[in-house]
Amino acid sequence: MAMMMVFAQPKKKLLPLLLFLFCISVIILLVLVSETTHTVAERGTTFRRDYSNVPPFTFLIKVLTFSRLHSLSRCLRSLAAAEYGVAGATGRVHLHVYIDHFSLPRKDKSVKDQLRSAKEILDFVDKFEWRFGGKLVHYRTANAGLQGQWLEAWWPSSDHEFAFVVEDDLELSPLYYSFLETVIHNYYYDHSNFNPSVYGASLQRPRFVPGKHGNKLHVDPRTNVFLYQLVGTWGQLLFPKPWKEFRLWYDDHKSNNKKPFLDGMVTNGWYKRIGERIWTPWFIKFIHSRGYFNIYTNFQNEGALSVSHRDAGVNYGKTAGPDSQLLNKSSISSDFLKLQPLSNLKWYDYCFSEVVPERERTIILVSLFAADKMFIRNLLCHFEKLNTQNHIFIGPSSELFYDLSRRGHPVIDADMFLDNLVKSTTSYPNSVKEALGNSYVVKKCLELGYSTWIFSSNALLVDKGPLLDRIRSEYDFYIGETSGILIVQSSSVTQKLWSSELLHSIVSSATKNPSPKQGLDFIHLVKELVERKGKMIKTVETMSIAENTNAKSVNRSLGDGKPVAYWSPEVDSNVIRTKLAELNLWLIDDDLSCKAVICHSSIR
Repeated sequence: MAMMMVFAQPKKKLLPLLLFLFCISVIILLVLVSETTHTVAERGTTFRRDYSNVPPFTFLIKVLTFSRLHSLSRCLRSLAAAEYGVAGATGRVHLHVYIDHFSLPRKDKSVKDQLRSAKEILDFVDKFEWRFGGKLVHYRTANAGLQGQWLEAWWPSSDHEFAFVVEDDLELSPLYYSFLETVIHNYYYDHSNFNPSVYGASLQRPRFVPGKHGNKLHVDPRTNVFLYQLVGTWGQLLFPKPWKEFRLWYDDHKSNNKKPFLDGMVTNGWYKRIGERIWTPWFIKFIHSRGYFNIYTNFQNEGALSVSHRDAGVNYGKTAGPDSQLLNKSSISSDFLKLQPLSNLKWYDYCFSEVVPERERTIILVSLFAADKMFIRNLLCHFEKLNTQNHIFIGPSSELFYDLSRRGHPVIDADMFLDNLVKSTTSYPNSVKEALGNSYVVKKCLELGYSTWIFSSNALLVDKGPLLDRIRSEYDFYIGETSGILIVQSSSVTQKLWSSELLHSIVSSATKNPSPKQGLDFIHLVKELVERKGKMIKTVETMSIAENTNAKSVNRSLGDGKPVAYWSPEVDSNVIRTKLAELNLWLIDDDLSCKAVICHSSIR
């Protein structure tokens, strides 16, 4: 009610309006010009930590071994030589050794040798002294393989238990635990630094980009710590909740005979060649579906806190030797434990592209009102395919809203914005909230010099090129022929018109006799107002997706340069999904994650 009276009683309501406009200006400005898109979606999640002091936590070292006694002895001795400080003194660093069994062929003369080798390993581990906590030895009765060893090594008993998984051909720096303990303190228990997108930390030297045609792995020499999606199996710290989530996801997919294929990734070749002998394609697929990230270190001269000797085994036919230089106190500065805030770190995807929007002069504003989650996820995959990153989502608080925020997509809580202005008990329908929220965001974008493409949740950007080709300076407004999209060009004309007349008219129209059943189409409302003002507005051709749409008509539309697909919200969502799949416009899988990783070249 208060918003409706802003213009009816300007003297009484001018101050709240000015305060609201100031607040929204600051918020939108931060969204558009911030140096990172990673906002922590803490609200609405039980994963946030808020401890005044770090509670006692359990650190489990999970050593996976098979038949390499020399490798295992080198690994365990390096672990025992590390500095464990107070945690070690209180017995909270436990050593768990998992010894895989050899295969049992019907006729094999080497069985005696394998039995002797297994007993030598058991004798060594039994006698090995571990002074920092408990020691557990798990000797399997059958061959589990590398995948089984990893996946069955740990099920967290609490949110205060961490696993550090080590394969037997690794050698650890004496400083490794000091660093991981600092990571846990700073990035897990410090609520101001915590982000649910982080699943752990790898100690291996970053050296590999899995996305085909991705960027070369290059990190600023001044950067000691960064985030990267890829799991690092040569010394990987795992946080409890993401690992539990992965295990349940794995069980569901494996039980339903699904495969961890991810187009555009070299891991597809790994899985086709090695199959279930390895576990990483499964985890890589899971991380892609969730949008999670891993903490990595970066040291000069190929230094690392964990070094793989790459001994002969599942991954290497013959020994390849150390991949990096092992760090010690004399080879590293003591301030390497002074970690920067998580918000200051760089984030990289599977293509090793930095996850920061390009500063284009066009903002794509997508409505989440009445949005179907699967269509928004499909839209994001098209954005990725088109290398379109400057987008903002606006809508009410929801699970989808917070998940988009956690993944680093800029989001605007329309309810929060409007609550600052509308001081009444009036319940506005979503269509009114959508119109008001869009109006103020467009106003601020125009003030900052950005053109704005407003998409409804029933529209899909199929090809950005033809749309850009059709936008000319002589038109200030463009609208889809079947709705779905509105383009407001950045110019002195549109800024003046929107600020002085259109915004007032939109607010008045949106708040006039509102009721929960009232429907309001923001895009058509703007079209009517613009035409009433005598301004030029251009129609953009769109593809109409309906139950009778066929591939031939869509291909013809694409050939004619129709870059936007649109469907009526009255058509059943499953019908639209089926049609989009038939037209090769459905880019997500059963997890609602993109089927492919697409690497775009970048200028460095």
